[in-house]
Amino acid sequence: MKHTVRLEQDTAVVVLEGDVDLEHSPAARKVLLECLQQGRHVLVDMSGVSYIDSSGVASLVEAFQNARRKGTRFALAAVSSSALRVLELARLDKVFTIYRTVADGTAGNG
Repeated sequence: MKHTVRLEQDTAVVVLEGDVDLEHSPAARKVLLECLQQGRHVLVDMSGVSYIDSSGVASLVEAFQNARRKGTRFALAAVSSSALRVLELARLDKVFTIYRTVADGTAGNG
């Protein structure tokens, strides 16, 4: 898994690419929580996620819960079809705010 973070207004756009699995989910968790710790809204660009397992989903859920406690926004954008299927199976597509595109997400968070 690769990740990059860029700032757009007051939002940290975290771009995840590759597999977000047991091996890589700790890195995803770390970057998401660090962005939230800085007091930023977080938008996760998941267009490049080819695979996500339960540990990756758990990292997203932990970051989401952390954001709620802090009163900051946490959303997903451009979720790949394979990742979306996993989120739908877990019914998390009803929990997370999911934007069709990153641009939609930054407009919604800005």
